[in-house]
Amino acid sequence: MKSPKGLGRGLDAIFGTEGLDLKAKPMSEMTEIEIGKIIPNPTQPRKEFDEEALDELADSIRQLGVIQPVTVRKAEDGRYIIISGERRWRAAQRADLKTLPVYIREVDDEDLHAMALVENIQRQDLNAIEIALGMQRLLDECHLTQDALSEKVGKKRSSVANYLRLLKLPDEVQLALKEGLLSMGHAKAIAGAPASEQLRVLKRCLKKGLSVRQTEELVRTLAEAGGKAPRTADEEEYPESYSRLVERLEQLFTSEIAIKRTKNGGGRITIDFADDAEVERIIERLKER
Repeated sequence: MKSPKGLGRGLDAIFGTEGLDLKAKPMSEMTEIEIGKIIPNPTQPRKEFDEEALDELADSIRQLGVIQPVTVRKAEDGRYIIISGERRWRAAQRADLKTLPVYIREVDDEDLHAMALVENIQRQDLNAIEIALGMQRLLDECHLTQDALSEKVGKKRSSVANYLRLLKLPDEVQLALKEGLLSMGHAKAIAGAPASEQLRVLKRCLKKGLSVRQTEELVRTLAEAGGKAPRTADEEEYPESYSRLVERLEQLFTSEIAIKRTKNGGGRITIDFADDAEVERIIERLKER
């Protein structure tokens, strides 16, 4: 499954001259500052840095120098607080640089915090839950509306709403998304299921390796069944032979297989299909046996 991409726009676009409601002034010309006079932002939400990646960046800096300047603001004690580029600053220290190219900006504490949060959620290595948590922090700590937030992160309001919806999913779904077991599309589909059924949808999705489309179909099936889907053999307290039968059938069909036993000992086996073409595929697979 694909990992989520970064949010796309840089801090210059977000906090520059686009008419947004921040009080930051334009950047100064690039200058060089002693690296010892630069300090990290104490409210920086990012606390952990990949050590191996820092070493690789330090090697690159030794060879090519710092290609992209760090953005800072001047503190009252004469030092400079990092607005964006702490990773570059850390790697430059490892590369034994004495000075660092910087842009100096004039921002207040509130805007500094907002800029740090936005830069954090723009990182390329974030998963959807981390992005959602960053957006929620911007809403809570910077007192933004969802409309203002969508402007600042360069995303449509509907995309922002989709990210924030993820935080209402069960912890198990959020964990699967963080660990890359689900994509954003899977999580969106699961969010559309009734709350009482979301964990069951997650389990089926992971066990059967459902695609986003198949997950959406499963959620639609739930909606058509009034929010309650038939239990499969591995969810009911059925004899072990029922589970073995489902496993054998799953070797023939990629569709959802369900067994329902009646009180008199009989029952039925249900094979879901999405369209006529899938019925033809089922027939072809039976011919192969």
